[in-house]
Order: sequence, then C-alpha cells, then structure tokens
Amino acid sequence: MTSRKQRIPFRDFSTLNAEDREMGERNKVNGEVVNIFKVLMQNPKLARNWSRFAGYILNGQSLPARDREILILRIGWLNQAAYEWEQHVRIGKAAGLSDDEIDRIGKGPKAGWDKHDAALLQAADDLREKSVVADETWQQLSQRYSVEQMMDAVFTIGQYNLVSWALNSFGVPLDDYLPGANKNA
Repeated sequence: MTSRKQRIPFRDFSTLNAEDREMGERNKVNGEVVNIFKVLMQNPKLARNWSRFAGYILNGQSLPARDREILILRIGWLNQAAYEWEQHVRIGKAAGLSDDEIDRIGKGPKAGWDKHDAALLQAADDLREKSVVADETWQQLSQRYSVEQMMDAVFTIGQYNLVSWALNSFGVPLDDYLPGANKNA
C-alpha cells in the first residue's frame, strides 16, 4: 500500500453546529471519531448526503457481509488505498474472512478461490480495468445472485472505488487502532 500525505486537516468538531457534530460523532471506534469522518466533516453537507448511500452499502444491502467485504477489499487493494484496506480487513474478519483469504484478495481471482469468490474479485477487476463487468463474470455471479444482488455488487464496488479515491486524495491517515498505523509513523 502506498502511504500518502494528509492534505485535508481534521475538523475541529467544536466549530460544527449541534446537528453536524452529532452526525460526525456517530462514527466512533473505541470512543473516538474515525479519521475519515474527522476529515469529511470539513464538508458537512457532503458528509450528510454521502453517508446515507454509504450506510446502505455497508449495512443495508442484499449481499452477504463476507461477499461485500471481498468486493470492498479488492477494490481497495487495486486502488492502493491503505485506509480502506486496513479498516475493511478488520470488518472482513468480523464477517468471516480468514487471514489466508484476506492475503489472497491482494493476489486476485486466480489465487485458489472457488468459482463464486473468484468472480467477486474479477468483478472488481473488470470494473476497474474496463468500467463494465465482463459477461463471463456476470454469468458466474448470476448463478447465485438475484438481480438485486447483482446491482448491489456493482454499486458496492463503485462506492468503495469512490471512497478509495477520496481517502487517497485527501490523505486520510490511519486510525491509531489499525495495525498499519504504526508502519506509517
């Protein structure tokens, strides 16, 4: 993963109105607002509107959590988004991914996956490389997924591609509780 210099400083939450402060403070781990929200709250209107969609993708969609995390981790890896990767390794493990599977996500769809999991990884690769899920990948995923799930898969990859771009461009630093935080010190 490529480390990047922080370009947008953390927001001083004492300068926010009560509604915006409460929105930002909903996003805590270990009692601390996560760094992505410390940065995003520089633009509360953007954060508010993006959060609704992001919340659906992370917590309300139709894909199994494990599959969602494979998609998120793969697009994060492809974008070399250290923040995305570190956060979702933690979330992916909670969703049932093993250390071996997480390691193989970085190696891609040909790294010993079953057909379905390989197709998940390939979908992220397809969208990143050609902006369309290839017919073969689509057919493989369609064997298990409904139309709704196919749509959620594409939007999951797209959402986390966008987030990876933002994290990388803004230079959001890793939160202290993430294992890689010490590597970037």
